[in-house]
Amino acid sequence: MKKELGAIVRGSESAFPREEYANRIAAARATLAARGLDALVLTGPENIFYLTGQQTPGYYTFQCLILPLEGEPLFLLRQLELLNFLRNTFIDRHEVYQDNGKPAEILVTALERMGLKGKRIAIEKRGWFLSIEFYELLTERLGRVADGSGIVENLRMVKSSLELAMLEAAARITDAGINAGLAAIKPGISENDLVAAMMAASIGAGSEYMGMEPLVSSGPRAGVPHATWRRRKLEKGDPVFLEMAGCYNRYHVGLLRTAWLGKPPSLARDLATVTEEALQAATEAMRPGVTCEAVHNAAQGVIDRAGMTERYRKRTGYSTGISFAPDWGEWMVLSLFTGITEPLQPGMAFHLPVALREYEAFTVGASETVVITETGCRKLGTIARGLWER
Repeated sequence: MKKELGAIVRGSESAFPREEYANRIAAARATLAARGLDALVLTGPENIFYLTGQQTPGYYTFQCLILPLEGEPLFLLRQLELLNFLRNTFIDRHEVYQDNGKPAEILVTALERMGLKGKRIAIEKRGWFLSIEFYELLTERLGRVADGSGIVENLRMVKSSLELAMLEAAARITDAGINAGLAAIKPGISENDLVAAMMAASIGAGSEYMGMEPLVSSGPRAGVPHATWRRRKLEKGDPVFLEMAGCYNRYHVGLLRTAWLGKPPSLARDLATVTEEALQAATEAMRPGVTCEAVHNAAQGVIDRAGMTERYRKRTGYSTGISFAPDWGEWMVLSLFTGITEPLQPGMAFHLPVALREYEAFTVGASETVVITETGCRKLGTIARGLWER
């Protein structure tokens, strides 16, 4: 039951019920016990959100969750973030610091107070926000600190039914944005106009702030990987690249579509055919027990046989779910790429962007976000693939 704290209802804006977080924390503790650890320190906003529900655009300042093997977790956060924390989480024990606080000292002091000094402590060494200076200060005071990377990420691989509902909602938001972008394509409008249409439609459909901006480019700029809008006006004969991920309760679903303002050249059509076949081969390979690597190899094999290997030097996909800037994918959870031998399981979710380029001329391709089922996979988006002609 939610507790009243003045006018604040604890967890009133939480993405999930208290029981969901309790189950996740129990699962994380089981891993700690299996690894012989006494506590885990989490600083990554994605893993913190997964275990507690805390979300704020202010994660660029120090925040952490201390998860002991036994006893109450402790959340350390900046004073300004306290109301966000109270509305988003059910964690009872928390401490705030002021803007002149020293994060490493704050953390060490808290660990000592919890009786964890000299115990087996792990911290996420692969997190976005663990600086070298912070880590050095930590080890100077605590001695050896184990690597806790992957403990929570492994739990995030398979989505619960509640998480899959979030992805379904995010997919509808992404569809709204991409549909608006495709509809807006015409000579004379700018790339900014396209993005404005996409953002307005996706936010109108329910999106929160996104983990990464849409990737939108046109003309020769469409042949530059990860280029995005820069005021260029569309002209007849232009290729147009559109990719974005809408966000619902921090869960993201990506979608990529490409279009041509007029009749595409034969090379573009040929590349589009290969990308469609490669994406189809990848999704047809996706079923429980198949490795991430095998899915990538299915797509890569189609591209290699077409003699287009040099146009495709990338992974075929990545896990999708909880994200904060600077990414919309779950980059530390799973990738569909060479050497990744993790087997697929029902409930895993992936974004598969398959694209081929005539570099600095155009890109063609498409993507799908899919969920692994008991027998294969199902896609979440509804927009037709193919090279759209406008």
